[in-house]
Amino acid sequence: MADGAYVFAAPFVARLRGAVDVDGKLPRALVALGLPPAGDVVLLGDGDGWQAAHLAAAGIAVRSEPVTEPLRLDLPDASLDAVVSLWPGFRGVDPAARAEADRVLRPGGRLLVIHDYGRDDVSALRAADAPAYVSWSRRDGPYLRDGGFRIHVLHCFWTFASLEEAAMILGEAFGERGVAAGAALRRPRLSWNVAIYHRTRPGP
Repeated sequence: MADGAYVFAAPFVARLRGAVDVDGKLPRALVALGLPPAGDVVLLGDGDGWQAAHLAAAGIAVRSEPVTEPLRLDLPDASLDAVVSLWPGFRGVDPAARAEADRVLRPGGRLLVIHDYGRDDVSALRAADAPAYVSWSRRDGPYLRDGGFRIHVLHCFWTFASLEEAAMILGEAFGERGVAAGAALRRPRLSWNVAIYHRTRPGP
């Protein structure tokens, strides 16, 4: 899932995608937060990826731009209604990246940044970087303190057919952390909270 929060070995991609219920929730939430379905919208990341396909299926037309470091968009000033960044982009708030997004957005345009929120069952599978993304969602974190963003949280789940299937897939996909998570389950699903950080480009 190259445009999602996790990168899995090929044998697990289809099974894990089938377990995740974010696909319908994310497009609806983005539209509710100001993403114009018929506007000029750029998706930072893989335009042929999993989430891009679901945005298209929901009637949201997007064109893709690569995530670069530092962020540089080969687009004219004030040419977009919205910029959507999936998990690989905007890791924290780089003022230069925010300024680049503002440059290509029209006044009143929307910047919507999707990351994990943490504080859920899935967080245990990402112990290496969990402290970073959990700190992003705090009031004194980079998004809410001085990034000019507000936050909307989607409560999603990874749901499996049985406890046995959950334990098998999690163990094979995540190794020791997955084995521990599977052993702790009392029902065949994991809670997964997804944060959408959103801000409006200021006017002139």
